[in-house]
Amino acid sequence: MPASERTKRIAGLILWALIALLPLGTWSKRLFGPLMGGEALWWLAVAVILSYVVFVERRSLASIGLRRPGLWDMLCGVLCGVALIAGIVFIYGVVFPLFHLRMNAATLAGIMHTPLWFRVALVTRAAVMEEIVFRGYPIERFQAWTGSRMVAALISVVAFTYAHLAAWGAAQLIVAGYGGVVLAVLYLWRRNLWANMLAHWIADGSGFIFFHP
Repeated sequence: MPASERTKRIAGLILWALIALLPLGTWSKRLFGPLMGGEALWWLAVAVILSYVVFVERRSLASIGLRRPGLWDMLCGVLCGVALIAGIVFIYGVVFPLFHLRMNAATLAGIMHTPLWFRVALVTRAAVMEEIVFRGYPIERFQAWTGSRMVAALISVVAFTYAHLAAWGAAQLIVAGYGGVVLAVLYLWRRNLWANMLAHWIADGSGFIFFHP
């Protein structure tokens, strides 16, 4: 591999780690205010990742899974969305009571007291941003770096799970870990981020938009 390409790859992974692991949501709210102000740095992060792929790496967005979806891709996205909902219901209904765990009620209440339009925007941002940052880019680039799909997927799951710790607390890591595994498997299966975004949107939308208490 030429030195310039190696440098771009390392720089891209460092950039990814900063975006994936820093508390962008907290910083964004402090800088720009609540509601959509809290989303600003997330969307900026997405723009940075996509710009890096196109203008620095000189690759197409298809290289991180943003390729035209087929009907089967979208059907798989729907099925995985349903699987996510079923698993989350099981975790909250069986696993949490069994181990005397509680979800972070304060964080959930804070979201549920926002306007519907904001919750739709929040779910959409999470589905788009998190699939690009936690699935498409790291899985493709770490697989190219390590030669292992499993290592790339594991890094994706760990980063995605950890990213939920600050806002949701330790118990929620079970839910985030489950979601990270299902979404990583979907991506490795279809290699299409649109399918992942659909599954993610269905799962989050079921809790924050359609079927909340």
